[in-house]
Amino acid sequence: MSNHSDSDSPLVRIRDLVYRRGRRVIFDGINMDIPRGKVTAVMGPSGTGKTTLLKLIGGQLRPEQGSIEVDGEEVHRLSTRELYRLRMRMGMLFQSGALLTDISVFDNVAYPLREHTGLPESMIRKLVLLKLEAVGLRGARELMPAELSGGMARRVALARGIALDPMMMMYDEPFTGQDPISMGVLLELIRSLNDAAHMTSIVVSHDVAETAEIADHIYLISDGKVVEEGEVAQIRESENAWTRQFIGGRADGPVPFHYPAAEFGEDLFGEGA
Repeated sequence: MSNHSDSDSPLVRIRDLVYRRGRRVIFDGINMDIPRGKVTAVMGPSGTGKTTLLKLIGGQLRPEQGSIEVDGEEVHRLSTRELYRLRMRMGMLFQSGALLTDISVFDNVAYPLREHTGLPESMIRKLVLLKLEAVGLRGARELMPAELSGGMARRVALARGIALDPMMMMYDEPFTGQDPISMGVLLELIRSLNDAAHMTSIVVSHDVAETAEIADHIYLISDGKVVEEGEVAQIRESENAWTRQFIGGRADGPVPFHYPAAEFGEDLFGEGA
């Protein structure tokens, strides 16, 4: 059931989101709109809560304050059954791939179909082959996860993620540990699958150049706040010093190279020297 299926409304609407882990503030009142049918990148330094954001959108975590709406439904007001139904419309590609190691590639992709649909095996077979064909791995269907390269494993996980034709795919650091060719394949797949299936994609990453290549819209997050957001060209031409440092991968800037410390001379020749 969709309350706001009109194409102009954002698929995900986040308002005044506050989330803490212990005493540490992960999000401090952030607002975000994830447009339908686009690839939106959420970027920022490691440890800024990008993966936490995906878990909040998926309902695995609860915000302390604020609201998250997905397709017009407020995630954290849903019953267990309603949340389960909503989650079936979201695909997720974890950084690890998270394949089930004791079953074949085919059975990994078939798993959500067998679990969530009453389809006959003949139909499941056709759907699995279609999804594996989409990621270029139909010929690897009999292999076990241990026989796959890292890039292949991530592509199988992607085929499994799209098995139920989700309205949205969430990618958690999809390019980490990939060689240049595997990365190029993943970039092409994320973009082409998004467009061919009229999906909405959220890519959480700190791989700036690669992610910017396929994104339509970028959110930059740091210290619990949205530092800047906009289309790729706007972000690249930004005058914001933090944005320039992050996008340019510069060692020093608003985020200093040196951790705060006493004056060096004082430290060297002070007490206890």
